[in-house]
Amino acid sequence: MSNSWMIRAGRGGTYIEDFESKGYAAIGWSRLGELTQYKTTDALKEAYLREFTQSKPQAMANAVAMILKFRDHIKKGDTIVSYDTETRQYLIGVDQGQYIYKPDEVGDYPQLRVVNWRGRVNRDALSQSAKNSLGSTLTLFSVSDDVIAEMRAALSGKPRKVEAPEEALEESGSFELLKDEVIGKSHELIKDKLASLLPEEMEEMVAAILRAMGYKAKVSPKGPDRGVDVIASPDGLGLTQPRIKAEVKHRDGAMGAPSIRGFIGTLREGDSGLFVSSGGFTREARYEADRCTFPLTLVDMDDLSDLIVAHYESFDLEGRALLPLIRVFWPAE
Repeated sequence: MSNSWMIRAGRGGTYIEDFESKGYAAIGWSRLGELTQYKTTDALKEAYLREFTQSKPQAMANAVAMILKFRDHIKKGDTIVSYDTETRQYLIGVDQGQYIYKPDEVGDYPQLRVVNWRGRVNRDALSQSAKNSLGSTLTLFSVSDDVIAEMRAALSGKPRKVEAPEEALEESGSFELLKDEVIGKSHELIKDKLASLLPEEMEEMVAAILRAMGYKAKVSPKGPDRGVDVIASPDGLGLTQPRIKAEVKHRDGAMGAPSIRGFIGTLREGDSGLFVSSGGFTREARYEADRCTFPLTLVDMDDLSDLIVAHYESFDLEGRALLPLIRVFWPAE
């Protein structure tokens, strides 16, 4: 009987493109070296404590459990899932039954498993209960058969939204990890709400964020706006700097370099550019932005969610109406 696993591609899905293009799933803990050298669990624990001297006992126990699952519990034929936070897509594949230690192959994640990736599924194609069960921030955790069945159906083009029971928090154990789980899930739920906005509403959301940051911002009138959807400045007239011009693309698919070059063409001396894409950006697009001689910031869905959480207390009524949120208080200890 095969099992199913979520393996995170680094913080924020940093290594998802390497996962897909090179045929691997990977985890970190590079200081431990090749994992096959540890013949017993105790030997692995001792090595972990030597390398991570500041680690708390519960954190050590959780880490060792995930490392052993990655090395020993995942078997050939198991389903592997990873998540691209930028495009909001799940990568689905099949484990090939091989653990490899290969430094510098996938960033600083040298512990590898060979995976035959089969395709991607949009998060929006899944039921809310499936989304919730996949929201854990753990590096590695098991995924229920019902959720995998739903993902496979979506991959085949026949979505089957099964209201699978939300899985219990796995191996959290510690108060700190539980808090991280709640924050991680809320972050994904905010992104789900943002994804449901209409393109015009997303432009209003970007304007609301800028107003909450202290600027006077407005959405440009529809028409030949030359690629500028939102304009903001300290005085609201664009006479004082920084004068921010924002382009907002709310659609599936990552923005490429041509879109960035087109937007850069609208910027003039004294302008700062803000390009918001709910579908994320290609590597070439980010390279193009880095080369820009004007101040230019690219904002994907993760960045947008972070900005909303950071500035929500200062949101005006229009912004809160677009995305109603409630504050959750958490004990300090």
